[in-house]
Amino acid sequence: MKLLFAGAEAMPFAATGGLGDVLGSLPSALAKSHDLDVRVIIPLYSAIKEEYRKEMHEEAIISVPLAWRKQYCGIYSLKKNGVTYYFIDNEYYFKRESLYGFFDDGERYAYFSMAVMEAMSALDFYPDILHAHDWQTALTVVYLNRIYKKRPEYQGIKSVFTIHNIEYQGKYDFSILGDVFALSENEYSLMEYDGCINLMKGAIEEADRVTTVSPRYAEEIRTPEYAHGLHTCLNNNAHKLSGILNGIDYKYYDPKSDPSIAETFSSVNTDGKAVCKSALQRELGLDERADVPLLSIISRLASHKGLDIIEGCIYDIVASHDIQLVILGKGEERYEQFFTYLQERFPQKVRALITYDRDLSKRIYSATDIFLMPSKSEPCGLSQMIASRYGAIPVVRETGGLYDSIKPFWIKDNKINGNGFTFAGYNAGELKERTEAALTLYKNEELRRRLVYKIMRTDFSWKSSANSYIKLYELTAGLLG
Repeated sequence: MKLLFAGAEAMPFAATGGLGDVLGSLPSALAKSHDLDVRVIIPLYSAIKEEYRKEMHEEAIISVPLAWRKQYCGIYSLKKNGVTYYFIDNEYYFKRESLYGFFDDGERYAYFSMAVMEAMSALDFYPDILHAHDWQTALTVVYLNRIYKKRPEYQGIKSVFTIHNIEYQGKYDFSILGDVFALSENEYSLMEYDGCINLMKGAIEEADRVTTVSPRYAEEIRTPEYAHGLHTCLNNNAHKLSGILNGIDYKYYDPKSDPSIAETFSSVNTDGKAVCKSALQRELGLDERADVPLLSIISRLASHKGLDIIEGCIYDIVASHDIQLVILGKGEERYEQFFTYLQERFPQKVRALITYDRDLSKRIYSATDIFLMPSKSEPCGLSQMIASRYGAIPVVRETGGLYDSIKPFWIKDNKINGNGFTFAGYNAGELKERTEAALTLYKNEELRRRLVYKIMRTDFSWKSSANSYIKLYELTAGLLG
């Protein structure tokens, strides 16, 4: 089977979040565990390091038609972990100081989507499955069905479209349907939703299968509370919608070999975790104490990540308990200021690191005893999995992938059940109560050690999810009944 992943980012080349992690790890997991020809195509951003550019091979130079334009397109490739990666070169669109956030993002990713389709011909590679991700590549699915399937060589291609975060849909005014997106009035009804062009809606309608990144989120996005307006469209297409939980890259996130952390450790021997904790305390100017529980929050500082309910209880938690708290992240000014104030108010207990640094995040994960992730919505979430991998006890709200990955701790007949502390209601009271329950457990060294052992051995690798994707691809390609 031949697979082509089309996405806006992929680790380690260029990434801003979970999408990049998935496109950097799922393809290699598929290539490693199955007899598949797996390829990935992303833009050649200026952010891609020279060390990777030196490995690239020029495959073709072509022109890409987009409405009235014909734009230069260079196609470059390199192979990594059994996967062929293609990079679409056009400095006008992709030589920018960041990946997203520009006034012409619609045109940039329309060009990229058309380039994906043209690259198939230039490379003489026609996949069995085109797997497109999020709104930036939604048009690949539309272009495949509405333009390219008129050509015989494209007719056998099936499409899968994955929603990583339904909040971002690619909404535009209809005045640019033809000039920017190269679509005709015949596609008006396909692309229209709530009075505007909605690129994600077009892909949902046209794809052979639609997936999202956890089973729970697949249920949630069919409701008005979570769908950001797309619930009617998704309910109309419920027959082809499913959720597959993401995994994490077990090679990159491995406390047994991670060069970013002070000392390696494992579920069998966690002595190194104490060294990591002491090293982080020293690095951040906190008292080096093995006995004090270290809590952490590693997150984009935004309300839907649960920062508003954290704000509602964390002051009381810090004031009334002998703990240390580390916050890592950037985002809304309100929360940046709040955590900075919290550090000023409790300088011996709190460190607010208003930045994001991937290596620093791993040093924090490795040192953390209790990890807080009380999201209002969370399509999948990777942080709770990474925290678990590094032996931090997660406290999460039961939503999306948090619900699917973390189950409530309880003990019966001396047997530990679950792998964290969870709560259902979205309020500061429940978050406070569950955090304090985790702090109570922390004081029971023997029970804590057993729970940490179980948490670290919870399987968050891509193995199970890759198998689910294989079945989905086979079903989509008509290889299964």
